[in-house]
Amino acid sequence: MVQKLYVTYNDVHNLCREVAPKILETFNPQLMIAIGGGGYVPARILRSFLKRPGSANIPIQAIGLSLYESLGDNVVEEPGTKVTRTQWLDLTALGSMKNLIGKRILIVDEVDDTRTTLEYAVKELQKDVEAARQALGEGEETQFAIFVLHNKDKPKKGTLPEDIISQGRYFAAVTVGDEWICYPWEAGDIEEHDRNAAEAKAKKAAAAQN
Repeated sequence: MVQKLYVTYNDVHNLCREVAPKILETFNPQLMIAIGGGGYVPARILRSFLKRPGSANIPIQAIGLSLYESLGDNVVEEPGTKVTRTQWLDLTALGSMKNLIGKRILIVDEVDDTRTTLEYAVKELQKDVEAARQALGEGEETQFAIFVLHNKDKPKKGTLPEDIISQGRYFAAVTVGDEWICYPWEAGDIEEHDRNAAEAKAKKAAAAQN
């Protein structure tokens, strides 16, 4: 039986609030890129906690990548094997890729599962920005960081650039086991979702007392 972890909107809010000071202190991003659709809500919440007094809101761009494939009604989705690009950066807002040169960019997603999607996102963004930098013939290197709500403690299929890990630019709010995470924006009945989350937390608390 698949173990499920129910995450509420309050959980997401609190996880973002807890990690934001560390992100600000060690990276201080100038732009966020949310991987849809799981990265949209965390990115928006995180932006509120990354805003410094008197400064403008950090812009949020969105990219669409699909890795999961449906297996039918009432069946938990399983990771796919190929990343599909469904949406990319909005150059009408950015102006051009050269405007990302030398910036500190935080990539946001909800979960680091197999790491396949994150690997694709980082490599493709790095490739596009580097092409713009080469075309310009100058410019500082763009730095990328990653924020996820949940990192699954499991072997990863994808890999991330070594400097992101070694330089502390990988931020996971919490590390969990290899369980299926049920996020509130995926719920058909949000009241039932919250009841399941409350029941699971109550059972965990009771088990900890025994």
